[in-house]
Order: sequence, then C-alpha cells, then structure tokens
Amino acid sequence: MTVGAKIRSGALWMFMGKSGSQILNFAFGVVLARLLAPEVFGTLLTIQVFTGVASFIAGGGMGQALVRAKDTTRADYNILFTLQLIIGCIIYAVFFLTAPLIAAAYNTPIYADMIRVMALSFIFRPFANVPASILQREMRFKGMTVVGLASLIVSSSATIAFAYHGFGVWALIFGGLISPFVTIPSYSMLAKWRPGFSLKLHRAREIARYGMWVSVTDVLVYLRGRVSAFIMSFTLGPAAVGLYNKGESLAGMPNGFITASVYQVLLRALAVEQDDLDKCRYLFFRSIALVAVYATPFYVGLLWIAEPLVRGLYGEKWVAAAAPLFILVFAWPFWLVDMLSGAVLAAFAWLHRETVVQVFTLIVTCLLILVGLEYGIKGVAWALVISAGFAAVYMYHLATTCLRAHKTDLLHALIPAALLNTILAAGLSIVDATLPMKLHGHDLIYVLVMGLAGGIIYLLSFLFLPIGALQTERNRWKIKLISILKRG
Repeated sequence: MTVGAKIRSGALWMFMGKSGSQILNFAFGVVLARLLAPEVFGTLLTIQVFTGVASFIAGGGMGQALVRAKDTTRADYNILFTLQLIIGCIIYAVFFLTAPLIAAAYNTPIYADMIRVMALSFIFRPFANVPASILQREMRFKGMTVVGLASLIVSSSATIAFAYHGFGVWALIFGGLISPFVTIPSYSMLAKWRPGFSLKLHRAREIARYGMWVSVTDVLVYLRGRVSAFIMSFTLGPAAVGLYNKGESLAGMPNGFITASVYQVLLRALAVEQDDLDKCRYLFFRSIALVAVYATPFYVGLLWIAEPLVRGLYGEKWVAAAAPLFILVFAWPFWLVDMLSGAVLAAFAWLHRETVVQVFTLIVTCLLILVGLEYGIKGVAWALVISAGFAAVYMYHLATTCLRAHKTDLLHALIPAALLNTILAAGLSIVDATLPMKLHGHDLIYVLVMGLAGGIIYLLSFLFLPIGALQTERNRWKIKLISILKRG
C-alpha cells in the first residue's frame, strides 16, 4: 500500500474511531447529565487538573519517539515499558502522599480519597501505551479504533450504572478505571506484544530525551485547556466549572473527531516523508484544506442551535453552558491551524521550539482568564478564543518555517471552506427566518430541522459548485453516492 493510500485509510479509521467515540461520549454524556448535577462534574474536573498533568509525564511522549523513529527493535519497546512503569509507580506514590495536602487546599476532605483512587491508572498505563505505540507506528488504526470504541462502551455503561445507583462523583471515577481491563489485553494481542524489561542506558536516554520534549509540550497544551477549570474552581465554584466544561466539550467535538484524527495520521506520514519537503508541504496544506471543509459546517451550525441544543438535551439546569459553546465557535479556525502545525513540529523534532510557544500561550491564557472572570463563564470563553488565536499564529509561523513554505499558502488552503460555509451561513439565515415561531419553541425539533436544512445546503454546494481545489474529493464522493444509490 502506498503512503497516500495508508494516509487515507488511516485517516478514515481514525475519523471513524474519533467520530464514533465522540458520538458515544455525547450520548452517554446526555444520560449522565440527566443523572448528575453540574457540581459533580465540576468536582471531578477540579481533581483532573492534577492527574491530567501527571498523565503526560507518565510517558506518552516516549511512545511518540518510537512512532516517529525510522527503525525500532523489540528492545526499544522493552526500554519504553520499563521507563513508563517506573515513572507511573513514582507518580502514584507522589499522589498517594500529597492527596491530603490537595484536599486541604480546597477544604474538601473527599478529594484525598478521590485522588488516591484515580491515581491507580498510572500503574496500568504502560501496559496499554506500549502496544498502542506499536499499532500507531504500523498505522494499524482499524484495530485501535475497534478497541477504543469497545472500551468506551464498557466503561461508559458501567459509569451510568454506578450513577443510577447513587454513587455520585464516584461513578465517574470507578467507570474510568474499568477501561484498562479492555484496552490492555486487546492492544497486546493485536500488537503481539508482551511486557519485557530493559534499561540500555544509551537508547533509554535517546527515547527519554525526545519523550521529555513531547511530555513538556503536552503538559503545557493540557494546562492551557485546564487552567480555566483550575482558576474557576477557586473563584466561580464547581457549578461554573461544570457548566463551562459542558459547553467547551461540545465545542471541541468536531475538532476532536476530525482534526485529531488527521493529526495522528499526518504526524506519521510527515515522519516517513520528512526528507521530501515538497511532499510534506502538500500533505500539510491539503490536510488543512480538507479538515476545514469537513469540520467548519458543524461550527457554523452551532451559531444557530447552541442554546436549543443544550436545553433540549441536558435540561434547563444546563442552559448556561450554551454561552461558552456559542463563543468558542470562533476559536475553531485557530484550533485547526494550531493542531496540524503541531504535527509538523512533532514529525520534524521541533518540539523544543513549540515548548516556547506553549509557555507564552499559557501565560497569556492565565492573564486573559483573570480579566475575563469579571464577566463569568462568558468572559472565560472569550479569553480562550483570544489565546487560541495567539497560539495558532505562532505555531503556524514555526510550521511554515520548518517546511520552508509561504505564509500565504494558508489562505489558498482555506478558500474552498470559506466559500462553502458562506453559502451555508446564508442558507441557514434564510431557513431560520422563514420557520414558524412555534417551531422555535420546540428545541430538539428546531435543531433537527436546522441540521437537516444545513446538511442539504452544504452537500449540494460541495457536490455541484465548481471549486477546482475540491475536484478530486468531489468526484470521489459522487462515485460513492452513485454506487450507494445503485445498490439501493
């Protein structure tokens, strides 16, 4: 299979996995939101600020070192497993000892027990991370997708069962701990891997050095996303954290299942083709163009359906989450450019430069959030939009410098999506204005009508507008649709 075919196949399976997991998370989230109050989610998110940071230190970055390496041996994976297991055990010990201190800082004793139970996952992670790195390196995304979805279904079903029986915040914790019991044996069988130990110092230093930069970068990116919850937990309280997170998670869904899917495949493809800058430039800008075409309509639609979607699905107690959902729509172009630029820097081992970007962005984010707190969760959302723009500009500058590309190439890549979504926005405005007022009062029916209308408008525009940059993609979809119609 050619590199191009592997990229398309890998991206398809990653998209299916991401979209499937997002849809399932969305569905399970609706059920859990009906069973649990915003304060419960806010309580867990407060603790996850600490465990989330540690999860990146636990060794995911070292796995990335072997994913991008040109050649690997079994000994390399034994070294990876040994390093991650040692680090995981150290992290658990640190959390076990410091849990009472964190609980005292929040004046919430239950936090100590929550942290100690949640930290058990760090001991399990190396058993899943290593075979996952093997599968990602071999671009076996189909198997990873199936396992990921199975794990999500099992753990989420358990979480709902615990919540239904009154476990409160512990339902979310216990449900999360079930996932490794699905992923570990499944990944190990698919990768034909079994645990092994090795500490060859020279190779261990190489893996750890690259992994350190990946981990530092991941931690900074994570902190950018979680610093809002950390600051709000001390100022606005857990209910505000829960409401804001609900809006933020909904806003991140299209980015999560489309852009993140392409990121993983693009990273591996760029690592393979890193000696051919022309091909790398093409892969980078083509990825931006197609992701923009496929994901932007979801964000355009949210400008109309944010509030009725939240109220209709989660109930009146969650309606305040619609405000950050609406505002974060404007961060979408920045998220796209930021994430795919990150794939370039990771593939070309420019992570030390990305770290500088993330440090500055984290500082800017904190300052903007502190200013935005005066306006509640809406102000926090606008703070995140501005900081996302800052990061995207900086990251894109580094990516184009690395690839020796022209800065204006981004505009050419985004023109097809801009044309299609301008038509979509105009069409939705007309549909919204012509709908009977009674329909506006039925939230989910309104969402359904607007969604169907938007889908038809966008599909017809995509298939029949003569946009040269999309000709190949358009023809591919026409062939598929004709084939489906013939079979029907």
